[in-house]
Amino acid sequence: MDECQLCSADRVTPWLHEDDDCWVAECLVCRTPMVVWRTHGLPDAELEATLLSRLERIAGGRYGKDGYWIDPERRRIPDHWHAHARPAGGFFDPASHLHGKF
Repeated sequence: MDECQLCSADRVTPWLHEDDDCWVAECLVCRTPMVVWRTHGLPDAELEATLLSRLERIAGGRYGKDGYWIDPERRRIPDHWHAHARPAGGFFDPASHLHGKF
């Protein structure tokens, strides 16, 4: 089995936050803030809310209080919990070369 990209936690994009539970970095594909639980798998609801609050703090700083939405869908790595904060009305961050193309 290939190693999980999120478990390896390679610093290939800027990291915006890290603590014992999670890290938040720019997603390599969409350039949006992405929170990643340090443990491979899926957290319980209480911990998930805590992790999302960390993402929302970063997203609010980048996009403004109402300038983002939380995307919980795990498309490319479905078995390791993570979530993205996407700009309101969009999918890719304006810094992404894919912004405005889809």
